Amino acid sequence: MNRPLDPRAFAAEALAALDAGGAIAPFSATCPHFDARAASEAAAAFRALRVARGERPVGRKIGFTNRGIWAEYGVAAPIWGHVYDTTLLETGDGAHVDLGRLPEPRIEPEIVLGLAVAPSPGMTLAELAGCIGWVSHGFEIVQSVFPGWRFAGVDCMANGAMHAMLLCGPRRTVTPDEAGTLAETLSAVAVTLSRNGEVVDRGSGANVLDGPVQALSHLVETLRDDPFNPPLGAGELVSTGTITRAFPVRQGEIWSTEIDGFSLPGLAVRF
Repeated sequence: MNRPLDPRAFAAEALAALDAGGAIAPFSATCPHFDARAASEAAAAFRALRVARGERPVGRKIGFTNRGIWAEYGVAAPIWGHVYDTTLLETGDGAHVDLGRLPEPRIEPEIVLGLAVAPSPGMTLAELAGCIGWVSHGFEIVQSVFPGWRFAGVDCMANGAMHAMLLCGPRRTVTPDEAGTLAETLSAVAVTLSRNGEVVDRGSGANVLDGPVQALSHLVETLRDDPFNPPLGAGELVSTGTITRAFPVRQGEIWSTEIDGFSLPGLAVRF
């Protein structure tokens, strides 16, 4: 039987499943009218529920910016969600992180941008880069209450865009001289991802919608047309999507990265 369209109920169900480390069926499988507009409403409801219990949004994460993994997950467009003070861990090399009861966690190496100025729709890449006060490298840990990572993109929006935590490394201030070429520089960043000292994948910044600043541009334009969610503001951070494929992560593993093409340290994290 088809379910009625109720984005707020979907958000509440997703959050309850995340809190319990449980699993639920994708909403799109039983509600044929669950579309992109309803997914945006669900995202706003998901945020409101977390704020109501004391969590504070500190930025956004963009998901599925890496077109190379779209076929693997059965999606055809990026998504986005909020990062909270309860899910952000500012860390350095050698951190220890508990995965707890996260459902089907995976790890994603990303470039994180810190906004000193609120960006506006229609900005050029150079103008957007001028809004960025700092750049960092981090790991986003994503999760799925939908078994086997099988879902539609709209389901992910109701699930907080699969966000579990963001492990954010040291911040590197962007100088005015760097801003003019930042989009090109970050597009060329190379990341090597290793598990327990063995390389599992490599990728470049160009994998995320042609570059992290380009991914930021996509989010700014997406939010312009969103009637339920606020635009990006000064002080927010934006994690721009996985540069490599996303990999399952388990307790006891050590994951690490090496960065080339931009002065950022890699990270090593033990789970």
